[in-house]
Amino acid sequence: MLPTEMAQPVADFSQDTWWIWLIKAVFIVLFLIMSVILALWVERRGLGRMQTRLGPNVTGFMGFGQAFADAIKLMIKEDFWLKGADRVIYFLAPIIAATCAFSIFAVMPFGPQVSMFGIETPLQLADSSVAMLYVLAIAALGVYGLVLGGWSANSTYPLLGAVRSAAQVISYELGMGISLASVFLISGTMSTSSLVESQVSLWNAFIALPAFITYFISMVGEVNRLPFDLPEAEGELVAGHTTEYSSMKFAWFYLSEYINMINVSAVATVVFLGGWRAPWPLSAINDGMFNEGWWPMLWFIIKIWFFMFLLVWIRGTLLRMRYDHFMKLGWKVLIPVALGWLVAVAIIQGVGSFTDLDTRTILIVLAAIFLVLFAVLWFVDGGKKDDETQQPDEDQTEFDAFAGGFPAPPMPGQSLPPSPRAKRAPAYTSTAKEAGSDE
Repeated sequence: MLPTEMAQPVADFSQDTWWIWLIKAVFIVLFLIMSVILALWVERRGLGRMQTRLGPNVTGFMGFGQAFADAIKLMIKEDFWLKGADRVIYFLAPIIAATCAFSIFAVMPFGPQVSMFGIETPLQLADSSVAMLYVLAIAALGVYGLVLGGWSANSTYPLLGAVRSAAQVISYELGMGISLASVFLISGTMSTSSLVESQVSLWNAFIALPAFITYFISMVGEVNRLPFDLPEAEGELVAGHTTEYSSMKFAWFYLSEYINMINVSAVATVVFLGGWRAPWPLSAINDGMFNEGWWPMLWFIIKIWFFMFLLVWIRGTLLRMRYDHFMKLGWKVLIPVALGWLVAVAIIQGVGSFTDLDTRTILIVLAAIFLVLFAVLWFVDGGKKDDETQQPDEDQTEFDAFAGGFPAPPMPGQSLPPSPRAKRAPAYTSTAKEAGSDE
């Protein structure tokens, strides 16, 4: 039933002391840094296996020391400053990105209440009744690091990467936020610990499957991973917003990207996969013994790495999307599906509050219907031809792309002149035909 107010967190921090908070904070920082090191090794070795080539196998055991070698190289590499850059913002941008990346895990629950040095405390640094709003706010704030980094460099390619990053965030955070809002309606809470508690009998991934799929696609776009790495796009923008960065300033951007991968995986775990709760049938063994003590931390980390592996797998499988296809997916597929699902959930929850209907069963059936709708929006073309197949209008004027001394795309109503190669093609074809007839 739809609650009249959001449920309060179930985590109890009343016995926590300052040194317990310090231990938790230090653990989170070390966990994230070591996870990034492991993620680099897994990604390189995994992509090597997927693409039938060797990954790093020389530096350290099975190449595990390569990440440490790269970190040392970045620390001792020359740190240059651009003459035309806004030096303050140019320096603050990577710090903003890294700080926001580290902050999100403060509300992620690693496990239930445990005894730590004789003090009963939850395996979580902090929580509140609006913890997920904090996560979304910090994630949105972290994008300022990318945008300001590209703008402050006073260079063309970083600026283009920054503009793409802003457009990407606007497009995909909308779908992500709407998909999460439907889960908040179902669970009746935005507290991370309460979200885990609400999935005792059934995970939200099954109850709100359309929201789960929408979130997963949006989270790939949120962390700038293939096929959505448009802000970087090495083939077009050299390296996007990080083109003019080196040494540790570049390392902070690099570190924040992988930490954000862990962040979105943790959010998916907490919101959709039951958080730290053991999967069935392990959860049913001995009255749930694997959901008590320190065992839940293991399940939480395993679920995070499940999503991390999917991100690596996608990178090794898919190609970068074209920019207009990327925006079309966000605005014409993800947002309509997420919004339609949110409205349907609100109606069902509202009806369920006045009747005895089994809302969970209705939501599962409705999720199957939305999957069909999602597939239709994904695969069916709107009947419009691609830009390459559209013929220019007769009233379009010819456009000189280099008139201003710098190549620029044509404006509406203008068309590029045919290339010299296209002009030579008819002459070459007629010459070839004449030569064939002479033989």
